[in-house]
Amino acid sequence: MTLDPEILARIQFGFTITFHIIFPTMTIGLSLFLVIVEGLYLRTQERLFLQLYQFWLNIFAMTFVVGVVTGIVMSFMFGLSFARFAQTAGSVIGPLIAMEVLTAFFLEAGFIGIVLFGLNKVGPKLHFVATCMVFLGTITSATWIVAANSWMQTPAGFAVQGGRLVVTNWWDVIINPSMLYRVPHTLMAAFLTGAFLVTGIGALYLLKGVHLAFARRTVSLGLAIATVCIGMQVFLGDLVYTVMIQHQPAKMQAAEGFWEIDSESPAPYYWFVIPDQKNQRNVFEIKTPVLGSIWLTHSLDGTVKGLKNTPRELQPKMAWVFYGFHLMYVIALIMSAVVGTSVYLRVRQRLFTSRWFLWVLVIMIPSGLLATLGGWYTAERGRQPFVIYGILKTADAFSPVPASTLLASLITFVVVYSMFLAAFLVFTVRIIRRGPEELPDSADVAVNRGQGWQSLPSNASPCAQPAE
Repeated sequence: MTLDPEILARIQFGFTITFHIIFPTMTIGLSLFLVIVEGLYLRTQERLFLQLYQFWLNIFAMTFVVGVVTGIVMSFMFGLSFARFAQTAGSVIGPLIAMEVLTAFFLEAGFIGIVLFGLNKVGPKLHFVATCMVFLGTITSATWIVAANSWMQTPAGFAVQGGRLVVTNWWDVIINPSMLYRVPHTLMAAFLTGAFLVTGIGALYLLKGVHLAFARRTVSLGLAIATVCIGMQVFLGDLVYTVMIQHQPAKMQAAEGFWEIDSESPAPYYWFVIPDQKNQRNVFEIKTPVLGSIWLTHSLDGTVKGLKNTPRELQPKMAWVFYGFHLMYVIALIMSAVVGTSVYLRVRQRLFTSRWFLWVLVIMIPSGLLATLGGWYTAERGRQPFVIYGILKTADAFSPVPASTLLASLITFVVVYSMFLAAFLVFTVRIIRRGPEELPDSADVAVNRGQGWQSLPSNASPCAQPAE
């Protein structure tokens, strides 16, 4: 069997970015939660908020470390797997990645030590500033990375000189046509990921009947964040869809499962399809009549254009794009149903006692990550066959290295990253099993008692206080 270097390069990059994106997504979401709970502690002086901060800080620290390590690897991927891409577009992508390092990474690195080890050394207000700076660093990092990826989706502000891309307007490169829509959409996905993560762990404690005050406050705050964010995400998602249908119509046509140049009127909405790319049709469909016109064209009889409007050689593979998009979309619908139910149960004062709902929250723990990966695969697979949309094809961008080298490096990444994941899961599960009252000895957490910050004793149990 002959190994295809292009396929191996794409698998390698896809594997490493899939693994990496998990951790920055959790980092961004958890950093927002840390800012909120520490801010609430400073305002109320309620020690339970400090215990929430201490507990989630430990898990945040691990996600941050793994995210940094795997993020550094991603920079080398351009040379290892896609050297021709770096040669062609390095003058555009290189400075954007450099700005992410010079601004976001150094901002995070400068304050993360204070956040992790400075509670009883720098005072409460300065420590809160450090937490805010780390949060700002995470969203700044995401902004630069998504700006770079958005430029690859909707390139602007460049000229082609001697087979290479040269920047003509940096503002147009950074604020490209899709950037202002995709950045908040990505950040909101991270906030939802963090919200459902903390909510699910809190629900697990409630089901077990342990750490009840801690669990109730965690579930309450997590669902409050999720309720705000899911409403904003639905609006932002619609904006992103509108922009991408203008600039990458084939991607969105594949995402919705339409083949014909113009659909029937009124158009159905496809919930599930088995596409036949070769024959340009769907072998099997589950659909809702008329809903496609209402949802996609905002009318009762509108038609939807299909993938046949794009030449076959420039079409993305519908299966990847459709399933990725609908994974994200269906999870968003489920999230909306969950937060809507939570509001009802909160009003009825049954939020913490409805066991069926608590089990739903536990099941929803990985939902944000799955939705993020679905959206990421939609964006990246929907851009194919281009790595820079309309400019550079993926087949012309991979490295001229032997397939055996790519295979060996891929196997190495799989083995090493599997070890990273195993270690992360072991330590995270260990922290969760210990609970908030038995944190690792290395946690450097303190409580303000009027005369500076003194260490919170290991046997202190603010979670024993009754919940509001």
